[in-house]
Amino acid sequence: MQAIRSLFIRKCSSDVRLDGKTAVVTGGNTGIGKETAKDLAARGARVILACRDTAKGEQAASEIMRELEGGKVVVKQLDLANTKSICLFAENVYNTEKYLHYLINNAGVAMCPHARTVDEFEMQFGVNHLGHFFLTFLLLDLLKHSAPSRVINVSSAAHAMGKIQFDDLNGDKNYHPVKAYAQSKLANVLFTRELAKRTEALGVTAFSVDPGMVNTEITRHLRRPLVDIIKILSFMIRTPAEGAYTNIYCVVTPDSQMVTGGFYRDCASADSCRAGQDDGTALKLWAVSCHMLGIRWR
Repeated sequence: MQAIRSLFIRKCSSDVRLDGKTAVVTGGNTGIGKETAKDLAARGARVILACRDTAKGEQAASEIMRELEGGKVVVKQLDLANTKSICLFAENVYNTEKYLHYLINNAGVAMCPHARTVDEFEMQFGVNHLGHFFLTFLLLDLLKHSAPSRVINVSSAAHAMGKIQFDDLNGDKNYHPVKAYAQSKLANVLFTRELAKRTEALGVTAFSVDPGMVNTEITRHLRRPLVDIIKILSFMIRTPAEGAYTNIYCVVTPDSQMVTGGFYRDCASADSCRAGQDDGTALKLWAVSCHMLGIRWR
């Protein structure tokens, strides 16, 4: 069984150090985010866990620092379902950090019942896409100041099932939890492509990542048929540490080996689905996202 797993789970083998670098990891208190944070801290980076639940964040930070002698991990409150919280988080970062080299937009919700964010966006689109879009917008000046810097957006293989429903982004007409999740993950890929075009000349590169099928808390809303399928495919399910490999790859791999705007899977460049390569849709999504958030981002 382990031999089969090794065929499709590729570990990032780089020993690159990150001393003097600062990273923000959203959803860093659990799952892929926590494992990503742990690896970056082990390489010497100062890591900010951006967490909705700060008590869980502090517990995760304590566990990481107990494991890593001299690890630099701090916790800051961030609720991606609330634009006011995102603003307060960004203000806190600007007040306490001189640099930000890596923004890892990892947090997310998956296949939940229909719900709204504080700002009345559909929860999955609001958190997975708009929350991270707004966070990146607010932190861009610090990323530019710290260049070369990188933004890593954690997407999913589910993006291939997605379609951007511009006439029903909030799911008011027809909500389906799986379709809404796929839409948000496709939005991550499209956002990455358009962001890369706008920031490459500024020294900020962007990558989207498919971490694979990972056993994390994000699956808590799955219904029975999907749970049964996952059990059947259990040999393919990755641990959170394995799910973090490609995040880490996109942080530590030299610029000369990376393509900004690219999609990465199993520690290598990959092709997103055709819809994820549609630059016209990416540009329209950018404009619509700015309108929904009430911002101007040229």
